[in-house]
Amino acid sequence: MNTDRIYRLFPFLAWFPMSGKSVRADVMAGLSVAMILVPQGMAYATLAGLPVVYGLYASAIPAIVGSLWGSSRFLHTGPVAMLSLLSAASLAPFAVAGTEYFIQLSILLALMVGIMRLLLGVFRLGILMNFVSQPVIVGFTNAAALIIGLSLINTFFNVPKPDTGAFLTDFAGVIAQLGEAHWPTIAFGAGTLVTLIVMRRIMPRLPGVLVVVVLGTLLSALTGFENNERITHGQIQATDVRNLYQELAATRTEMGTTSEELSEANSALKEAEKAGEESPDLAVRVARLEIRESQLKRELSDLRITAHQVRLERTETADGQARFRAWHADAEGRPWRLSGFDEERIIVASGGQVVGTIPQGLPSLQLPVLDWEVIPALLPAAFVMALIGFMEATSIARALAAQRREKLNPNQELIGQGLANIVGSFFQSYSVSGSFSRSAVAARSGAQSGLFAVVSAIGVLITMLFLTPYLYHLPQAVLAAIVISAVFGLLDFRALARSWTINRADGLAGFLTFFVTLYMAPDLANGVIVGVILSSLLFLVGTVRPRSEIQGLRPDGSLAGAISNDLRPAGPHFTVLRFDASLVFMNVAHFEDAVMDAVARNPNARAVLVLGNSINRIDASGVDKVRALIGDLAAADCKLMFSGLKKPVREAMERAGLLDEIGRGNIFPNKRVALAELQQRALGTPDRVETANPALPGTRGDDNPS
Repeated sequence: MNTDRIYRLFPFLAWFPMSGKSVRADVMAGLSVAMILVPQGMAYATLAGLPVVYGLYASAIPAIVGSLWGSSRFLHTGPVAMLSLLSAASLAPFAVAGTEYFIQLSILLALMVGIMRLLLGVFRLGILMNFVSQPVIVGFTNAAALIIGLSLINTFFNVPKPDTGAFLTDFAGVIAQLGEAHWPTIAFGAGTLVTLIVMRRIMPRLPGVLVVVVLGTLLSALTGFENNERITHGQIQATDVRNLYQELAATRTEMGTTSEELSEANSALKEAEKAGEESPDLAVRVARLEIRESQLKRELSDLRITAHQVRLERTETADGQARFRAWHADAEGRPWRLSGFDEERIIVASGGQVVGTIPQGLPSLQLPVLDWEVIPALLPAAFVMALIGFMEATSIARALAAQRREKLNPNQELIGQGLANIVGSFFQSYSVSGSFSRSAVAARSGAQSGLFAVVSAIGVLITMLFLTPYLYHLPQAVLAAIVISAVFGLLDFRALARSWTINRADGLAGFLTFFVTLYMAPDLANGVIVGVILSSLLFLVGTVRPRSEIQGLRPDGSLAGAISNDLRPAGPHFTVLRFDASLVFMNVAHFEDAVMDAVARNPNARAVLVLGNSINRIDASGVDKVRALIGDLAAADCKLMFSGLKKPVREAMERAGLLDEIGRGNIFPNKRVALAELQQRALGTPDRVETANPALPGTRGDDNPS
């Protein structure tokens, strides 16, 4: 096995040999990243609809694998905001966020994303990203950043989020509950944002994320931010409130039962279809269960919002038993609200939401649950996530590589990211990708190799083993503020405006992607798909109808567009046509129209000169069309000529015998020679002029600014 092949299989061998200085630099960079990675991982897990511990799982093994098999020595692999939101949105139709089944599907989705990225890398299909234009990427990124940030507003206010299935409607529902907001929670969230902004400007080298986590946790613990009690229905004295809570609990139970029945009915229906059996009764049952599940989701959402609006006053009986009655104007203390359910008990709270208990210990090695009924439905989402994650990771890695004049191998990066997701899924990780913020910290901290990522992962493992109990009092609002601070830095509306200024078609694709993504959220993948389709269609339109224009003479003798610049024709007895595209099957009809239009505009023309500098290739359809035009023009006593043809085009014409049909005397090396020859022929001199007269029009070389 040769050396190159060994390095392709084990790219981390390029780290060696290491010096003591480089190892120390990597250790320090790894510790710096770890201080950001732990709180970021927990924050992004909540965005993915998962318990915070799964953010730690996604920050450990995937970071090591992505570093070992990636091509960038600065790219840090782990949980990121974009894929976290995409993961949650992709799984929302199949399970309730935070449930055991939802967690299983998140891990399964990571496995699918990993396999797709690995296959794309192995088969060197990174070129697929060429189908996504930069304005589409910018439009999607702006919309996704807004959606990520605004989707956490309910955590900022500590109010329930409606579950209508439409992001904009849910957001409006959260804003409508501002009057029910928990102001201490808002204070924690706003304080975190302000601290992060100030530290980024004044002390950019300090790990601001770690600082706000430590401060937030200490303040929460010292002030008793969380204040929960688990009570029975009998402890609620207000009958209407007790009935409301009981209805909510019953609806939650029915929702779970209906979802299970729907899953079983779907499985039975698919088994019957595979066996070739018709099951109309089963199909009707599935349809009814789907309708009922949708109804229950709406009812549950409305009941949660209504229950949250109910404020309770806590009192105690003589024997110290807690009782809760409806809040009134003279009530003392802080109001209590419904926080959740714990089996048969009700959880009420007068404080805010905290992270709570985080399981200690390392993630165990487990085979992801392969739900073959759901896998086909998740394939489109997995493919979009694979491409978006690759786009995000490679853009970061390219920027860092360019700063240090290093070469990046995108296909190797795909392999590294694919393996990170695959191996990570066996250690209970959800979908991961390259992180801009952590990669930038590594580069700024002086990382010399991917060893820094291994060190950062060890820091996470130590946290999981020993430090999770100290994170119990970390407010959820602090985690939400960390995510909002990170994603709002991705907003760049000026780039969208520039794309519109540069090219209206590109700008249209970018803005449409932005609005479609925003409108169709949480189905973010649809925004990318619409943007890719639109930009591809616009590209095809440009290919089918490329720019072509009859050329005229400027006062200085140079050529430019006759119509667009209001110029006189290049000559009374010939027409010069500029065609800015290759001659291929998609545009030969447009080429024919352009040539015939040029003839029609100058009835006295005895020749049509096509400037071939922009014709990069010609296919069989192009050859046939040129051959047909030669005959059509000959019937009108007119000749077809070319100048400045590139070698591959001339060779293709030679192989097709087209040069002889055109006439070798009608093929010119450049437009200067061609114009001189046509002028001489117009004067009645049949001999071909090989050297242009400087006094003749068009003798400024091949520059054509039009």
